[in-house]
Amino acid sequence: MKTVTIATRASDLALWQAYHVRDRIERAFPNIKVELNEITSNGDKILDKPLALIGGKGHFTKELEDEMLAGNADIAVHSLKDVPSYMPEGLELAAITERQDQSDVFLSHKYESFHSLPKGAVVGTTSLRRRMQLLSVRPDLKVKDLRGNVNTRLRKLAEGQYDAIILAFIGLNRLDLLKDIPFTEKLPLSVMIPPMGQAALGIQIKSNDDEVRKVVKILNHEDTFLASQIERDFISEIGAGCSAPVAVNATIDEVGLVTVKAMVGYPDGSKILEEQVSASRIACKGLGLLLAELMIKKGAMKILKRAEEMAFKGDTPAERI
Repeated sequence: MKTVTIATRASDLALWQAYHVRDRIERAFPNIKVELNEITSNGDKILDKPLALIGGKGHFTKELEDEMLAGNADIAVHSLKDVPSYMPEGLELAAITERQDQSDVFLSHKYESFHSLPKGAVVGTTSLRRRMQLLSVRPDLKVKDLRGNVNTRLRKLAEGQYDAIILAFIGLNRLDLLKDIPFTEKLPLSVMIPPMGQAALGIQIKSNDDEVRKVVKILNHEDTFLASQIERDFISEIGAGCSAPVAVNATIDEVGLVTVKAMVGYPDGSKILEEQVSASRIACKGLGLLLAELMIKKGAMKILKRAEEMAFKGDTPAERI
């Protein structure tokens, strides 16, 4: 029997994802035994400052990649949204699982919905993308940084440190944690555009391992791979890191029309640039690059440069931090 080792973060959600991949592989290949190599990533270790201030890219992926390159793992399972658009030499993104519900979700012990929050309510989020979109709609809110694993964030909400918090729906749903929150509301994509790759898993392998590549292909979902590549092309072209105030989402409708929309802006929501482009599925190659070029011509790079200067550095109004 062949053994395949998965490198995974040690958080509850990452382990759920790794076990999900393990089970699918073992069902499809009864002669393969899958083992897990659990790793604590840099992003999991640094909990006293916002991700935007840690610096660099790949906060949640580098240690897993190092394990593969060192020969201690055959596969790394990532939340695709955490995977930078560049790929270290010797590694490749060989499969992307079918995308699930991409929504962000409003959670509160006090208020029934996002729009019922009173003026000055404290909302927790780590994401500059969420901060940007929340404050563009509700500039009266106080947005406060929120770090820690999912259970830590939910505990802080229950303790009253926040009036509400915003998290990805998919993780809470997978861990069956929504039932314990008095008030929940999925935010429509028209209100909260997701980040690149949200609600899909990225399966990374060593580029020279053809045998493992054949195994992980059973995990790949073609439409999700296509949509995700368009999103990743956009992010790569504008040079945005995982924690930048950027939202991008590609969709494929029932007749094969591919649409990608994106938003960049200031973390305080005071300046927003939003665009979208569409093409048929058979003619959508380069669609993400096209959208990036369109937005760059309209000033996206200047906005992102200023956004980086503003992020968590006191340039946003003090009551919003």
